[in-house]
This record gives sequence, structure tokens and C-alpha cells, in this order.
Amino acid sequence: MRMIDTLPAPPLRPASAHKGTFGRVLVIGGSRGMSGAPSLSGLGALRGGAGLVSVAVPSEILPIVAAIEPSYLTIPLATDEEHGCLSADGLTGLRKACEGKDAIAIGPGLGTSRGVTAIVAALYAELPQPMVVDADALNVLASQKPDKSRTGGPRILTPHPSEFARLIGSGIATVQGQRAKLAAEFAATHGVIVLLKGQGTVITDGDRVAINRTGNSGMATGGSGDVLTGLIAALLAQGMSPFEAAQLGAHLHGLAGDLAAAELSQPGLIASDLPRFLAAAWRRVLNP
Repeated sequence: MRMIDTLPAPPLRPASAHKGTFGRVLVIGGSRGMSGAPSLSGLGALRGGAGLVSVAVPSEILPIVAAIEPSYLTIPLATDEEHGCLSADGLTGLRKACEGKDAIAIGPGLGTSRGVTAIVAALYAELPQPMVVDADALNVLASQKPDKSRTGGPRILTPHPSEFARLIGSGIATVQGQRAKLAAEFAATHGVIVLLKGQGTVITDGDRVAINRTGNSGMATGGSGDVLTGLIAALLAQGMSPFEAAQLGAHLHGLAGDLAAAELSQPGLIASDLPRFLAAAWRRVLNP
């Protein structure tokens, strides 16, 4: 494994640019009672610099998601009324929504149902765009091991230790004892980028490995990972390579958390603080 110790250059922001220059992100997520997760991902994508961000959610929670932030677009999808999740009937509409997008984020707040499983499996295998796979979408992959022969574009998986343990069929203690080794082996075997969250987040493509040094325990709160998912998708949409987008995204996300904790305290930090402090994190990265 090659250890990478330097951060990649951030995407360029030419003075002549327009919103289309900085890419179009689609976030797919949400379910009954989980409107916050896709909203936080949408905010992460906006603060990550994407030109246009759309959030596709079950129609019953769309008014809540739309009210959280006016800067992203919302797309209503068919709802499984029994489970409050996306219905497989919405797959055709989702495929249409993915057209013209530069990066896809899937998983935050999706919930679990037969329809969700069908949607995640189909889009994971079909879509040519780079995709960030998180949260409930990882649970689908844990039951249907990712097969690089059935994958569309580049895939970035962002598990926390227990999600990664399910992916590899092991225990959390084993994962935590061999974080870089196991993440690199999984990435190489399945042809994906793995971002294994936690203290010293590991980013690897099976060959290169980077260890993130920003972040603090105040970020151990629900929704933090959703912000990271949207942030990485925004960097992908702006043309960064998957490994570099994951590496820079982890750094910015952790730095935003450090800046937020310095002002608010670690116990007082919540996930919705992170998008606001991403602006200050960008300032540090752009003007070191």
C-alpha cells in the first residue's frame, strides 16, 4: 500500500464560470421520520461547491425537506405507504432524475424495504456517474456483496465501523484492529473506494491509503456522515477523481467539525452546524 500524506488540490473556480460549471449533484434518500438525513446531505453538497443540487425523496416527506433549505431542488418519488420508504415503482422516475447529473449520493435516511433494496441494487449496477454510497444503501450492499463486474461508474463507500463489519462479515473489534488493511483489501477486491469513518478515517482504493487527521469526538452525532456524503458528491461533480474527492472531503468535513467545536464546544456540536462551518474550512484550505 502507498501512503498518501498530501492533500489534493481543490477544484478550480474560474471567474468566467456559471452554475453548470460546478456540476449537478443528485441526493437520493429519506423515509418517514428521516427527512433530516437527505437534507443534511443536500446542504453538504451545496457547501461543497456544487453548482446545482437536487434531493430526491419519498413524496410524503418532500414538503419537510424542501422547507429546510431553499437553495436545493427537490424531486418527489413514489412512496411505499406501508414502510414510508421509496417504492420500487419510483425506479423509472429515479433513472430519469439521474440523467444529466454529474454525481449521485444515495443512502441517507433511505430506510429498509424490498423497494429500497431493488432501487439501490439497480442504480449501483447501472449508473455511469460516480456515486457515494452511505447509510441504508450500505446495508443493501452488505446483503448483496458489491461485484465490480456489475458496477457502472466509480463507487465510493463511506461506512462507519459497524457498517463495514457487516460488509465484510466480521466483528467491529476486528475492523478497528486492522482498519487500513481490511479497508484496502475490500477496496481492491470489489473495485471501489472505501472511506472507513472514525478516528483516523481511512481512505483507500486498494493501492493508495490516506489517513485523515482532522475531526473530533463532537462529530460523533447523528447526521454528521450525511453531510460528508453530500460534500464528497459535490467534489466529484466538480471533476475531482474519486480517491481525491474522498480524501479532500474527509479533511474538509473534519476541519469544519474542529472549527465548530472551537466555537461551540464538542458536546454542543450538532450535525447541522457542519455545513455552516464548511465555509470557514474552505477558507483554510484555499488560503493556507
